Amino acid sequence: MRLALWQTAGDPGNDPAANLDRLDAAAAKAAEGGADLLLAPEMFLTGYNIGREAALAKAEPADGPSARHAADIARAHGIGLCYGYPERGDGGAIYNSCLLLDKDGTRLLNFRKTHLFGDLDRAMFAPGEGTAELARFEGYGVGMLICYDVEFPEAVRALALAGADLVLVPTANMKPYDAVSLYVVPARAFENEFYVAYANRCGVEGELDYMGLSCVGDPMGGNLVLAGDGEELIVADLDPARLREARRLSTHLGDRRPEVYGRSSR
Repeated sequence: MRLALWQTAGDPGNDPAANLDRLDAAAAKAAEGGADLLLAPEMFLTGYNIGREAALAKAEPADGPSARHAADIARAHGIGLCYGYPERGDGGAIYNSCLLLDKDGTRLLNFRKTHLFGDLDRAMFAPGEGTAELARFEGYGVGMLICYDVEFPEAVRALALAGADLVLVPTANMKPYDAVSLYVVPARAFENEFYVAYANRCGVEGELDYMGLSCVGDPMGGNLVLAGDGEELIVADLDPARLREARRLSTHLGDRRPEVYGRSSR
């Protein structure tokens, strides 16, 4: 499977319609390059550092008009899409969410960020429940996390135990936390024996200076690809044979001993 990660600042006005137009253009470019799936950053549709009032105003249900427009884009270009957006839940709560669409526009999975980062996240969003759900895409078991979630080993391990082959992570990580791209994402991929795709924002948004460094963690160790700090579309070819070899050599999941972890695992 060919995976494209779009590192972008999005539309300067954080307008969902304008960002969907940009998504359309990026999806066309990725599909022309043979990509099966395009991953965009956290809160791609509206911007991340937008404040509570804007998040409330721009939030939509998981099957709202923006999702339907994105489904049209997926169908038009024959490419799967995953992107971040503010979700309005059934009870009116607002979540930091991401949506995965199949190549025909079918909704495969919706995920709500579980670990909220600092006052910025907590002022805008309710936490998700952290369900380790998977979808099937091009023969891969695909799970999702958002940004800070990947920094919690337990959240990533839950997806490994559920049978994931690939974890998609839309993110809005800012300087100086480059260690996440350089060390954490590759470590999560290696210790859980799967691919981890981490698509970051770039540029400046308010007081946040996003670092870029989008990457794909390799189950054999290290990063398959690593972006710079500007807008960029990077591509990684995922190989099921590489997954099988990683699982033959790295026996972390089979050698777990949950009975000795006690409270540390709760």
